[in-house]
Amino acid sequence: MTLEATRPVPRPGVMAIDAYVPGKSGAPGAAKVYKLSSNETPLGASPKAIEAYRKGAEKLELYPEGTSAELREAIANLYGLDPDRILCGSGSDELLSLLTNAYIGPGDEGLFTEHGFLVYKIAILAAGGTPVVAKEKNLTTDVDAILAAVTPKTKIVYLANPNNPTGTYIPFDEVKRLHAGLPKHVLLILDAAYAEYVRRNDYESGLELVASNENVVMTRTFSKIYGLAALRIGWMVGPAHLIDAVNRIRGPFNVNAAAIAAGAAAIADQAFVQKAIEHNETWLPWLTAEIEKLGLTVTPSVGNFLLLHFPRDAGKTAAEADAFLVSKGLVLRRVGAYGLPDALRLTVGTEEANRHFVATLAEFMKT
Repeated sequence: MTLEATRPVPRPGVMAIDAYVPGKSGAPGAAKVYKLSSNETPLGASPKAIEAYRKGAEKLELYPEGTSAELREAIANLYGLDPDRILCGSGSDELLSLLTNAYIGPGDEGLFTEHGFLVYKIAILAAGGTPVVAKEKNLTTDVDAILAAVTPKTKIVYLANPNNPTGTYIPFDEVKRLHAGLPKHVLLILDAAYAEYVRRNDYESGLELVASNENVVMTRTFSKIYGLAALRIGWMVGPAHLIDAVNRIRGPFNVNAAAIAAGAAAIADQAFVQKAIEHNETWLPWLTAEIEKLGLTVTPSVGNFLLLHFPRDAGKTAAEADAFLVSKGLVLRRVGAYGLPDALRLTVGTEEANRHFVATLAEFMKT
């Protein structure tokens, strides 16, 4: 008797997908836990966003407004965009999946870089497509490698800029060169989840490309600098025909009422965002310098996290460092699934967390 005769069976390919494994949260036995595994902001959310969230509890019996109009208006006001060209989702993850489902099917290819976000591959496989990986150069997007990997089957190119988990980026001129080299029917997704943190003169998130082209869309998130990861809020901006297509396949109430209210309040509180930027600007270089003093290599990052590289010498490996740090309450992210088995990713934390991390890492390196 076949399996199909005894129970429902997923369509071919689904069970071959490796499920996404998020960063750990706990450190069993530790007196105090410092969660530095998921690139969350150490400053929390804006008090105005928290107030809006709490106020939403007064109307829990009502469905949310189905188009996230309040949130789209708030985003549009900040960036000078047309709200009709914005679509909100339950995290940018949902939007990436919706875009993939709308534009990739069996026989199509989705293209991303060597150490790109794992969700790209999952979304492509879930849509029945074929993932194609372009090599990076020095842990950085290589535009020439992406363009060389484009085939007649390519439907989407995913570009995380800055990239996670490497923290590297490519200048806007390179993004424009990538776009110029793509066929018009290929969709370029600019995943700018960490754009707010970048302080480089040659960086732009790419709104200009979105505004002037029919095959570019940008995704953003409230999970990082806005400190609203628990509410799962993402948004994207793109050409009208693309927004129309995705609107047809999204859930009718895909963003909850508390998320809409808190997100709108958060994006209006740019003074709070500035504090988060300043905190990162203080501690990102400090952590980089202190870790390098301990003899480890750190990939230069423009985000709110660092990629630390460990030797393969017994007693000093990334896996052993991770176990030691967890025993001291410091939870980092293993990145073997990203093809980086000898590295750990560290989120910039509070001053207390950052200093405790450096002291503990120094202890590990001396053992």
